[in-house]
Amino acid sequence: MSEEMGLFEAMYHCRAMRRLKPDPVPEEQLLKLIDAANQAPTGSNVQGARWIVVRDAEQRAKLAALNKKAVTAYIGPQSGRPAALPHQDADKRQRMLDAVLWQAEHMQEIPALVIACYEFAEPVPRGAAAMGGGSIWPAVQNLLLAARALGLGAAPTTLGLSDRDAARAVLELPDNIEAFALIPVGYPMGNFGPVTRLPAEETMRWDRWS
Repeated sequence: MSEEMGLFEAMYHCRAMRRLKPDPVPEEQLLKLIDAANQAPTGSNVQGARWIVVRDAEQRAKLAALNKKAVTAYIGPQSGRPAALPHQDADKRQRMLDAVLWQAEHMQEIPALVIACYEFAEPVPRGAAAMGGGSIWPAVQNLLLAARALGLGAAPTTLGLSDRDAARAVLELPDNIEAFALIPVGYPMGNFGPVTRLPAEETMRWDRWS
C-alpha cells in the first residue's frame, strides 16, 4: 500500500486486523510507525510517549501468555460481555470474537508487539496512571493510521496488560513508566476494507445534550 494514501481513506479503512502473518516487519517500517506516533500532540508538549517494540521470541511468548489468560477471562460466562449490540449483530460480534481468540492463540508468532507507554516525572501511584492517557491515545491512533498506510495490520488491546504487575515485570519497567496498550503489528492475513461505524448524526448533539 502506498504511503501516499489519503488521510481520510486511511481513517475510513483502518480496520482492526488481528490475524497477522509471522513474516518479519522491516526495522525501518517499525521505526516509521514510532516516528509517526510521536507526531501526535501531548499535554503541555511534554512528549512523554515511550515505546517498547518487542521482537524477541521469548519476550513475545511471555506477553502472549498474559494476553491469553486475560482473553480467557474476557470471554468467560461471568464476564458480562454482550453477545450482540444495537449496531453489531450476534454473527458479526462472533466473528470479532473469533479474531480475538485467534490472536490469543497466535500472539507469540506475531513479529512485533508494540507497547505504548508514558514516562512520568516521578513514580506513579496506581490511581494516577490514567493521567497520561490523553498524551498516549492520540499517538496510538497515529501509529494505527501509519500502519494502515504502510499495508500493516494492527489493533490495540489492553487485555495483555491487565495483570499490571506481571506485565511490568516482563517489560522491566521503571516505576515512572506506565504501559497503556499492547499493539500487535504485522502483515495481515485478510484484506483491508471499510470500517462500519455509527453515522455522525447518531453520535452528536449541537450546543447541549437535550
